[in-house]
Amino acid sequence: MATELIGLIGFLVMLLLIALRVPVALAMIGVAVVGYAYIVTPDAALARLGADAFRGASLYSLSVIPFFILMGMLLANANLGRDVYVALDRFLWRVRGGLSVATIAASTLFASVSGSSIASASTMSRVAVPEMQRHGYDDGLSAASAAVGGTLGSLIPPSALLVLYGVLTAEPIGQVLMAGLLPGLMTALILMLTAWVLVRRRPALAPTKTAPPKVSVGGAIRLVWAVPVIFAISMGGLYLGVFTPTESGAAGAFLALVYGVLTRRLTMRRFYAAVSDTIKVSAQIFLLMIAGQVFGFFLAVTRIPMWLGRTISEIDLTPWLVVALIFGIYFALGAIMDEIAILVIMTPMMYPVVIDLGYDGVWFGVLTMMMLLTGLLTPPIGLITFVVSGLTGISLSKVFRGLTPFWLALCAAILLVITFPAIATWLPELMR
Repeated sequence: MATELIGLIGFLVMLLLIALRVPVALAMIGVAVVGYAYIVTPDAALARLGADAFRGASLYSLSVIPFFILMGMLLANANLGRDVYVALDRFLWRVRGGLSVATIAASTLFASVSGSSIASASTMSRVAVPEMQRHGYDDGLSAASAAVGGTLGSLIPPSALLVLYGVLTAEPIGQVLMAGLLPGLMTALILMLTAWVLVRRRPALAPTKTAPPKVSVGGAIRLVWAVPVIFAISMGGLYLGVFTPTESGAAGAFLALVYGVLTRRLTMRRFYAAVSDTIKVSAQIFLLMIAGQVFGFFLAVTRIPMWLGRTISEIDLTPWLVVALIFGIYFALGAIMDEIAILVIMTPMMYPVVIDLGYDGVWFGVLTMMMLLTGLLTPPIGLITFVVSGLTGISLSKVFRGLTPFWLALCAAILLVITFPAIATWLPELMR
């Protein structure tokens, strides 16, 4: 049997196992070990598994992920997300639909220091949605604002997914992280504009008047000063070359801890909760990383990436059409799979093809994140929508209906980055 056929069968079996609710990492490792044992020997497959597991977990570049996750968990448990929302409400309360715009803006700021879509969406669901409902906002708009803002944690640095992409592709992690900044801010502005236009076109979604916030302008600034300070020191140090990516994550986590202690918001119980959540999320990412390396080596042995490249060259498609097909695959998978799993599974196959076509690997990484974050909102999985629905009690049907215009706005942002690659590559080029 040809090795390419073995690789294709293995890929289909892995998708079947995932559909049967087998954990993604276990499905990838199981298929890779069995397939490699069939091609070579069982002893070689087991030896490879042990070597890849040790090498994958011991990569120094992966140490940045727990630091960034810890920083986000510490800030989330210190209730910084609530402060950001209250402060932005103070500046936007006169705008029609201001609470919706403030929710998306607060999610963007919180994502810039947490790097977690789940943490951002969870925080805004608890803080913003009840407040919007109290002021008479439509349930679908309230939930959609919290959900769509939360997705930006996958794109705006520090993003654990961008770090993982850098590890998988050997692209410079610092450049990959900074590449997500401008596209993330642009996407946030497009989403806020969408909320404003939506409320003006459908006045029933939001109240005509809202009471002025109780907090003063000075009080609002005091609530959010930690966000620009932590971001400037952590990401600014990385951009200027003062920090390595790992040192940048460590500095951010340390500043988050100091902030929580000095403001007396980070009790011992909340500190333990932050550390516990960090361990759980980091372990999940590390296991998927190990599984991705094992499965990637299996694909390399079966020559699937080379077969894909050869097939594409024989079909003689234009490069932009090939990239469009790749992103179509990412989008389809995003509706049924977790974004980390898609990243780990597809990157070893698609990255070589994109590089052979002459595209920039950092640009491809940013667009990959943008495609994956649309998957966080797409039925039937839409992980963020389940989080928001579960925390707010708003039905999934209302959440998905409210998300439709924002989902289209995300697609518009993706087209802009495809049309104008410099949006993603300008900052990395300056770093180079």
